[in-house]
Amino acid sequence: MSKIQLKPGTMLYPVPAVMVSCSHNGDNNIITIAWTGIICSDPPMLYISVRPERHSFEMIKNTGDFVVNLPNKKLCKALDFCGVKSGREVNKFEYLSLTPEKSNFVTSPSIGEAPLSLECKVKDIIPLGSHHMFISDIVGVSVDEGLMDEKQKIHLSKADLICYNHGEYWSLDETLGFFGYSIRKKQKIKRERG
Repeated sequence: MSKIQLKPGTMLYPVPAVMVSCSHNGDNNIITIAWTGIICSDPPMLYISVRPERHSFEMIKNTGDFVVNLPNKKLCKALDFCGVKSGREVNKFEYLSLTPEKSNFVTSPSIGEAPLSLECKVKDIIPLGSHHMFISDIVGVSVDEGLMDEKQKIHLSKADLICYNHGEYWSLDETLGFFGYSIRKKQKIKRERG
């Protein structure tokens, strides 16, 4: 396979596209973030990277908390809107008819229509250049009860989640495998003779 060299850039795709809700002095806002990910499992931690000129930046910095809401297909248009319109100009919760739900462990609201919400408390802010990274503890998780089975296992495959892929939003419709499937031993199938 022949490859062409490009200049260094942000070409690690696909990535999560999330709706981060925040609040300060009674002003709720939602910002779309694609630069995010898990950074530790014990304790559970994630990061979001935000440009300092964004309206949400000072809100998150001042309160020290935010909520990462995973969007599904139904929220795709709202996800895009929250990335291109500033909270300085419009109340995104009201304009998009989204429900600001009270969180359990942080002051920022979650988005009621999101299938899963991660409540986060900021531990550190690292200036990196165009963005500042908010390193945060995940202090609470809320999930749509319809995604849980009788054994309390989460089935995110039923959530119609989406991702961001080089300027486009994509659905996650097909399962290609599961963790460890490449080394799992095939089970012997016994045939009964009739």
